[in-house]
Amino acid sequence: MKRKAVGNSFVALAFLLAFLAALPAARASEMNQETKVTFSQSVQISGHILPAGTYLFVLPDDITKHDIVSIFSPDHKKVYATVLTAYVHRSQPTGGTAFTFAERGSALPEAIVTWFYPGHTVGHEFLYTEQVQKELATDPQTTIAAGD
Repeated sequence: MKRKAVGNSFVALAFLLAFLAALPAARASEMNQETKVTFSQSVQISGHILPAGTYLFVLPDDITKHDIVSIFSPDHKKVYATVLTAYVHRSQPTGGTAFTFAERGSALPEAIVTWFYPGHTVGHEFLYTEQVQKELATDPQTTIAAGD
């Protein structure tokens, strides 16, 4: 996976800093990797647009299905999306939750590319259509780790 620095986009940097400030590292369970995230702006994830707000990212309890991530409301009452992922590896874990975002330009919200649970070197790469995947590969990307 390519990692590029976000160019001169002050808006993207402000968004990511707001993300860091609002990300309490919820560790309800190592098994389901439940993570509470607050976004200050809309984000795209595998064909879904999540408006600014707070969400829970959760893996299924069945470890054979950890290529699926469900995104819930903070109270678990509403499912906003259930998306497929592929396992992705990195050499060093971070102490906090890490998300990689692709800057999509002014017309589209930033896309979430990967999610790593704190302390893990195996994470989740969100799957997009082939066309979007090609676009994301050329978009500037940055990884933000909360709690580091």
